[in-house]
Amino acid sequence: MVDGLGRPLTIRITPGQAGDNPQLLPLLGDLAVPVRNAAALTHRSHPDAVLADKAYSHRSTREALRQRRITTVIPEKSDQIAYRKAKGSEGGRPPAFDAVVYRRRNVVERCFNKMKEWRGVATRYDKLAVTFLGGVVLAAIVRCWLR
Repeated sequence: MVDGLGRPLTIRITPGQAGDNPQLLPLLGDLAVPVRNAAALTHRSHPDAVLADKAYSHRSTREALRQRRITTVIPEKSDQIAYRKAKGSEGGRPPAFDAVVYRRRNVVERCFNKMKEWRGVATRYDKLAVTFLGGVVLAAIVRCWLR
C-alpha cells in the first residue's frame, strides 16, 4: 500500500498463487501513518480513499470499505457488470466510480516499478519469504529516503 506520493506505507508478502483481494483488509489493519497535530505526533489508520484495480472489486471488499467509511475507487469487472445487468432492476445500481480520481492509481504502479529496480526484488532470488521481505523493506526505506 502506498500513499499519494508513491511512498510505501505497508508491505505484505504472499505466495505467487495467492490472490490480491484477501490481503486488502490486513493491509488496512497494518496501516499506521504518522500525522503531526498541534499537540503531538499521532498515527492515522484510516485512508481517505482506496484506489485499486479490478482484482479488488469483490462485493465483500466494497462492503468492508463502506463499513469503515473509506471512499472506494475500484472499477467493476466485466462479469460483475454482466451479472448485475442480467438481474435487471433487481441487480441494483452500479457502484460509484470516479474515473478522474482513478487516474492517480498509476502512482502505485510507478512505486512497484521503482522497487523492482532492485535486482533482488525484481528476480526474487531469495528462497525464504523473510529474506525477500527484508529486501523489499530495505528498497522501500531507500526509496522514501531518496525522495
